[in-house]
Amino acid sequence: MIEAAGGVVWRIGASRDLEVLLVHRPRHDDWSLPKGKLHVRETAVAAAVREVREETGLRCEVGPELPSTRYVDRKGRDKRVRYWAMHGVSGRFKSNREVDRTEWLPLAAALARLTERRDAAIIVALDHLLATVS
Repeated sequence: MIEAAGGVVWRIGASRDLEVLLVHRPRHDDWSLPKGKLHVRETAVAAAVREVREETGLRCEVGPELPSTRYVDRKGRDKRVRYWAMHGVSGRFKSNREVDRTEWLPLAAALARLTERRDAAIIVALDHLLATVS
């Protein structure tokens, strides 16, 4: 099984609504959550922090773990992606070889923009988590 990790980076936008950050990957021409494969001997949470920083330029405060996804990747391999809630504390996006654009979107718009439907449950779980702590 391929192990990967990522984050749902969130903020409260100008309109006081919850917004999440999506990334556009030109290689796949898709919109998704920032994520990537674990390096050898790397913990899942360390990989999530690293991947979010590499793909978005943001240093994040890591919150609770969210649900994971499991699926068969484009090469026919089983893959599991673990996610954490993350709140950006510093940094700035710069286009790179993996991600050419990022976009902060309110929940409904983020859910509509996602290429893979399986990622929607992760965003909904973040919304539920934050609603319970407010």
